[in-house]
Amino acid sequence: MKNSIKIFGLLALLMLVACPAMAAEHSVTEGVGKFLGEMGFVNFFVGEGWKNGVMLLIGCFLLYLAIKKEYEPLLLLPIAFGMILTNLPGAGMFDSEMWNNEFLNPESPYYHSYGHIMAHGGLLDILYIGVKAGIYPCLIFLGVGAMTDFGPLIANPKSLLLGAAAQIGIFATFLVTQIDLPIFGFTPEQAASIGIIGGADGPTAIFLTSKLAPELLGPIAVAAYSYMALVPVIQPPIMRLLTTKKERMIRMEQLRTVSKKEKIIFPIVVAIIVSLVVPSAATLIGCLMLGNLMKESGVVERLSKAAQNELNNIVVICLGLTVGATATATSFMNWQTLGILCVGIVAFGIGSASGLIMAKIMNLFLKKKINPLIGSAGVSAVPMAARVSQTVGQEADKRNFLLMHAMGPNVAGVIGSAVAAGILLSFLG
Repeated sequence: MKNSIKIFGLLALLMLVACPAMAAEHSVTEGVGKFLGEMGFVNFFVGEGWKNGVMLLIGCFLLYLAIKKEYEPLLLLPIAFGMILTNLPGAGMFDSEMWNNEFLNPESPYYHSYGHIMAHGGLLDILYIGVKAGIYPCLIFLGVGAMTDFGPLIANPKSLLLGAAAQIGIFATFLVTQIDLPIFGFTPEQAASIGIIGGADGPTAIFLTSKLAPELLGPIAVAAYSYMALVPVIQPPIMRLLTTKKERMIRMEQLRTVSKKEKIIFPIVVAIIVSLVVPSAATLIGCLMLGNLMKESGVVERLSKAAQNELNNIVVICLGLTVGATATATSFMNWQTLGILCVGIVAFGIGSASGLIMAKIMNLFLKKKINPLIGSAGVSAVPMAARVSQTVGQEADKRNFLLMHAMGPNVAGVIGSAVAAGILLSFLG
């Protein structure tokens, strides 16, 4: 009896499913056809869909570098995965057309607001608002400030000159890339965005590029973080080429102890002075110094830890995904991207060399010589560039300890790159 009831119930269920399907046989056929037609696999074989396939391979390669080689994994991993998501045909995660300058210009008849993007954009379009509005890079600077010790810079103020000299790579590249040659041909805004790669500061590069040349955000971000990860490969040959073994063996005196009062006053003074001199840099510098003040004051430990950990981690995820989303096949697979990668590494090399040369020039006037190797740490790849100075220095003298001395120009480079971005933004923004 029980088995009969089960069989009857099963037959009834099959009838309920089968009857509507038989009644709408034509619509089911259309539905299946539509489903098959919308499958992403089909788009790889239509028009330039093959480019999306290539971008997926590039994204997977970057994931390999982030996971296996550990090249800046905190940002390179989400960037690479964002590249994969945005290049999945038909997924609708990111619509680059929504971010066309014509659509975002209030004077254009095609103008639409962020509200339109919130209503009609994909997930990554909505998250990208944080990049376009300059929110994510500033919040990362807040976290960086909370993790940075400016003590070595305060103890040796001369380090500020080395950090400033390392920014020459930014401005030299900016000027050269505007030359009217087929290999370049960049607009001033694009040239400035490419030049900032020389500062080896990913958040600053993203901040400036999102303001001046958002169409280049994907390739510039990939170049910036790739070269930051390759600091131990790129810098040592430059350092050995521009210094003698005798110079690399120079030992520096131990830095003085910096008081808590000095560490508290420093971020306040820097935020005020830099913001008055270069107002366009106030956003980045203000967040950087606020984070540092929270750390050094010791009265808001909970906020400082949140900025260093939870807040910073959430923002890094959102920033990485959305920056990767801008690396669409159309914007990434062209000769311009190759030019950006080539010019970017030149900018980085010039920045490293400029810091070294400035240190050698300073030694002409100083009684207590400084080791020129710490000048290369003027690029703001903290603390990797400082570690490279230490490593190369110990190749010449195993008892030479340059790490803390190199941290001075290293953290000065963070300030310098933000100021450089502010200057370029004030001229071109």
